Amino acid sequence: MEKEKKTFQFKTEVKQFMNLIINSLYSHPEIFLRELISNASDAIDRLKFKAQTDPEILGSDTEYKIKITPDKKNRTLTVSDNGIGMTYDEIIDNIGTIARSGTAAFLEAVEKSKNQGALVPELIGQFGVGFYSAFIVAEKVTVVTRAAGQDNAYRWESTGDGSYTVEPAQRRSRGTDVILTLKPVQPDDQDFTEEWTIRHIIKTHSDFVSYPIVMDVEREEAEVGGKESKLLDKDGKPVAAQKKRVVREETLNSMKAIWAKDKKEVSEEEYKDFYTHISHDWNPPLSHLHFKMEGVTEYSALLYIPSTAPFDLFFPERKHGIALYCRRIFIMDDCKELIPEYLRFIKGVVDAPDLNLNISREILQQDALVRNIRKNLVLKIIDHLEHLAPQEYEKFYNEFGAVLKEGIHSDPVNREKLAELCRFKTTKSEGKWVSLKDYVANLPSEQKEIYYITGDTLSTIANSPHLETLRDKGFDVLLMTDPVDEFVIQALREYGGKKLVSAEKGELDIQKPDADKKKAYSALFEKITAHLQDRVKEVKPSSHLKESVACLSGDTYDLSAYMEKLLKASGQKPPRNKRILELNIAHPVIEKMQKIFEKDNDTEELKAYSELLFDLALVAEGGKIENPARFSKTVGELMARAMA
Repeated sequence: MEKEKKTFQFKTEVKQFMNLIINSLYSHPEIFLRELISNASDAIDRLKFKAQTDPEILGSDTEYKIKITPDKKNRTLTVSDNGIGMTYDEIIDNIGTIARSGTAAFLEAVEKSKNQGALVPELIGQFGVGFYSAFIVAEKVTVVTRAAGQDNAYRWESTGDGSYTVEPAQRRSRGTDVILTLKPVQPDDQDFTEEWTIRHIIKTHSDFVSYPIVMDVEREEAEVGGKESKLLDKDGKPVAAQKKRVVREETLNSMKAIWAKDKKEVSEEEYKDFYTHISHDWNPPLSHLHFKMEGVTEYSALLYIPSTAPFDLFFPERKHGIALYCRRIFIMDDCKELIPEYLRFIKGVVDAPDLNLNISREILQQDALVRNIRKNLVLKIIDHLEHLAPQEYEKFYNEFGAVLKEGIHSDPVNREKLAELCRFKTTKSEGKWVSLKDYVANLPSEQKEIYYITGDTLSTIANSPHLETLRDKGFDVLLMTDPVDEFVIQALREYGGKKLVSAEKGELDIQKPDADKKKAYSALFEKITAHLQDRVKEVKPSSHLKESVACLSGDTYDLSAYMEKLLKASGQKPPRNKRILELNIAHPVIEKMQKIFEKDNDTEELKAYSELLFDLALVAEGGKIENPARFSKTVGELMARAMA
C-alpha cells in the first residue's frame, strides 16, 4: 500500500556519524563513489542469494550491472543498480538508523544456508554506513528504489540537515538509483561529472568489483556515407569520411580479482598480467604466493616476489607494495601495517572481508585482525622462501638479501627462521653464498666459534690482515659487506651453539704471541704508544697477524671500523674511540725498529716509523689517511734507501 510523503528526523547516532564522516573520517572526497558502488554490489549480491530459492524474482532482467550516469548540465551524478532494492520500511530502517542496516539479518540467513550448500554471497558493507559519505560532495541526495518482487517504488531525499522525506515514486524495474546533486566545483577540486575523473576513481577503488560498472560514453566515430555509397564518387575520387557522434555503454572495471579465485583456476599468464597491473613492473615476478585463510581470521592474499629490486628499495620515503581490500573494494595501498619493513619488497593484495571499509591507518595499527593477518603473512612468506628452488632463491637473495637481513635485528619472534634464510660469502666459499647451517656443518673440528669480519667491499675484507692467523689455521670466516650486517651481529649472538666472534676485535685465543719477544719489545711498544698517543689507546703484539706488519683492532665491545664509517656517512658523529695498534712481533720491521730503539730511544726516525706503521694499518682496512703527503714522502724515502 502506497504511503504519502512524510518527513522524518535522523536518529541521534546518525547525525553524529554524518558529522564524523564529512569532517574527519574521509580524507579523500572521491571515496563516496567507492562506497556507493559497494552498496550497489551488496544489493546485487542479496538478489543473487534470494534468486537461488526464488528464481522467478529476476524476471527477464538477468544481467547484473551498476551504472554511473553523470549530468554536467544539471550537476548530478547517479549510481544505479538492478539489485534487490528496498521496501518502504527497509528505507527507513536501512538509511535512518545505522545499527539496523539489514546486513546483520541477512548474514543470519547466510549462516542457515551454508548447511544447504547454497551460494554464500560476498557482502561488501553496510548500506547505512557508507551511504552517508555522499554528503561530502552532494548538497542533496535522492534515492529512488523498488524492491524485487514489488510493484511500488519510493523516493528518499535529504539535504543532510538532520531530516529526510520518503514518498511514493516511479521506477520501471527493481533496483536503486542514488542521485547526488553535487556541490559547486571549487578551483582545483575534482569534477565528479567528468568522464576521466569517474574512470580514475573506479580504476583505483572499484576495479575488481565482480559486477560490470558501466557508463554511457559519447564518442566521435568515422563513417563512409549511407548504405548506397561507394568508396569512390562519380568522378572516381575517394568519398570523404564523415564523422558522427555515437553513445555506447562501456564497462569501466576489469572485474579480474584473481585473488578471490581458487588458485587452480588461475593460469600463470593471468598471474603475470595481474602482477604487471598492480606493480607497473614489466619484468615478470620471480615467484608468487596465493592463499586463502579461513577460520576465526578470514582473508585472501596474492603476494609476489619481484625478480629485480627497484631503484628506491632503500629510500626512506619508498612505498610498500601491499594493497588492502575489503571484499574486492580498495581501501588503501602502501599498507605498512600488514607487512614489516624487512619484507617491503613484497607486492600484492590482501582482501580482508571483516574489515570496516572506512578504517583509517590509526585504527589499523590497533586492530587485532590486522595484527593477526600481519603475523600470518610473515610466516607464510618465510615458509614460501624456504621452499624456493636453490637457483630461484639465489636470484632472490642477490636482489633482496640485504633487506631480508634487517628482520634479524627488528623481528625477534622470527629471528631464528630468518637466520636460516640468510646467506653469506666466506673466505672458503669462492664467491658463492653459503647458509649458516652449511657453514657450521663444514667447519674444521678445531674451529669452535663463528668468525666474521665487516667492511664495505668484499676484496678489502677478504684480504684483511686480521684474517691471516685464521686463514693459516684453516678456519672459515664470514665476509659481511652489507651495512645491515653490523646490526645483524648485534642481534644474532650465536648460531648452532657457536658464538659469533669478530675477527678484528678482541684477542684471538687460537694463537698467543711469543712470550719472550713480547717481553723484549715491551719498552719499544711503550715508546710507539707515546708517539701515537693522540691516535691509539694501546700498542700490543698481535694475535691476528701472520704476514703483515700492522693492523688496527678494537676491544671486544668497541665499534668496528666499518660501523664508524657508516655513522659518519649518515651524518652522525660516532663516539671518540681510539683504536689498538697491533704489531707482528715476528716481522723483520719490528726487529729492526727494536735495534733503532736500543741505539737511540728518542730518535725522530723512530717517530716517523711509528706514524708509518699506523698509516699502513689504516690503509690495510680501507681507511683514509689523515696526512697522505707525509705518508707518500716517507714511503718515497724508504724506497730510495732500499734502491741505493
